[in-house]
Amino acid sequence: MSRVYNFNPGPSALPLPVLETVQRELLDYRGTGISVMEMSHRSPQFEQINGEAESLVLENAGLSPDDYRVLFLQGGASLQFSMIPMNFLAPEAVADYVVTGSFAEKAHKEAKKIGRVHVAATTKESNYSTIPRQAELQFSDNPAYVHITSNNTIYGIQWPYIPDCGDAPLVVDMSSDILSRELDMSRFDLVYAGAQKNMGPSGVTVVIIRKSFLEKERSDIPSAMLSYKVHGEADSLYNTPCTFGIYIIWLIMQWIKEMGGVKVLGAINKQKAELIYGAIDASNGFYRGHAVKEARSGMNITFRLPDAALEKKFADEATKAEMIGLKGHRSVGGIRASIYNAMPLKGCQALVSFMDEFARRNG
Repeated sequence: MSRVYNFNPGPSALPLPVLETVQRELLDYRGTGISVMEMSHRSPQFEQINGEAESLVLENAGLSPDDYRVLFLQGGASLQFSMIPMNFLAPEAVADYVVTGSFAEKAHKEAKKIGRVHVAATTKESNYSTIPRQAELQFSDNPAYVHITSNNTIYGIQWPYIPDCGDAPLVVDMSSDILSRELDMSRFDLVYAGAQKNMGPSGVTVVIIRKSFLEKERSDIPSAMLSYKVHGEADSLYNTPCTFGIYIIWLIMQWIKEMGGVKVLGAINKQKAELIYGAIDASNGFYRGHAVKEARSGMNITFRLPDAALEKKFADEATKAEMIGLKGHRSVGGIRASIYNAMPLKGCQALVSFMDEFARRNG
C-alpha cells in the first residue's frame, strides 16, 4: 500500500496511527463483537468514549472541566453561524463581527437574519489578504458577543493575536486551526470547529463553551436541537450523535496527548509552515504568497505562480508525484497547501523539493 501526501483543505489527512487503530478495531471494538459504527450511543462502551473524548479535548486545550463544556454536534460550522445568534443575540442587543474571509462573511450574513449586528472591522478591500490590527477594531457599546474566524482556509490568513474586546464574550470559529498552536484558550467564551481538518472526520462539530456563557442562553429557542443547554444536559446524546466520528476524535485527542500536546504539535507545525514559506520567499517571485507576511496562516498556505497554465501544471504534476489536493480555491486561484496536524514534516519537505525543482524547470 502506498499513501499519498494529502494537502486537501478538508476533509483532510488523519493521523496514520489513528487510522491503523480504527482498522484494527473496525470489526470488533475491544471484544464487544461489533464495530463502533454499529454500537448504541446509549451503551456503556460508547458513553465511555464520549466522556473521555470531552475530557481529552479540554485537557489538550488547557481548559478546566469546572469552567467549560465540550459538545459534539452536527451540522458543521455552518449551522453554528445561525445557532450562535439564535442562542445569544437578544432582540435588544447587538453582536459584533470581524469579517476576514468568506466563512466570516457567511457567519455575519446568517447573524443578520437573527438580530442586530455590527461589523467591527473588515479586510474585504484587500481580498482578505490581512488581519486587522487591534487599533482597527471598532466595537459597539456592550456587544452581546464578538465573533472572529481565527484562520481562513481559502485565503490563507490567520489571526496572529487574540483580540482584546474588553468584557464582551469572545466567540471564535476555529475550524481550521483548533489545537494546532499554543493559545490561551481561556480567552474565548465559545469555540466551534468542524472536526474534519484538525480533530477528526467530517460529520462532527466540536463546541467548547464556557459554562457561565452557556447560562446566558435565550429561553425561547424554537427547537431543542438548537439549544446548547439541551445538548449539554444530555452530554451530547440528546439525539443519536455521529458516534463513529466522536470515536475518531477520541483517538486523535489521545494521539495529540501522546505526541506531547499542543505545544509540541505547534512547534512542528511552525517548522512545516516555515519550510514552505521559505521556498516561496526564496523563489525570486516565481511563487507569490496571497497573504501579507504578518497574517500568514500556519495551516493553509496560498500562493500563485506566473500564470494559470503553470498553476494547473504544478497541481497536475504534484498529483503524479503523490501530493494531492494542492489546487487553490476559485476565490484566490493558484495553489493551496493545507498542512494540518496530521500532515507529517516529511510531506512538507517533499513539497518544498517539488517546488524547487518545478521552479528550476519552469522559471
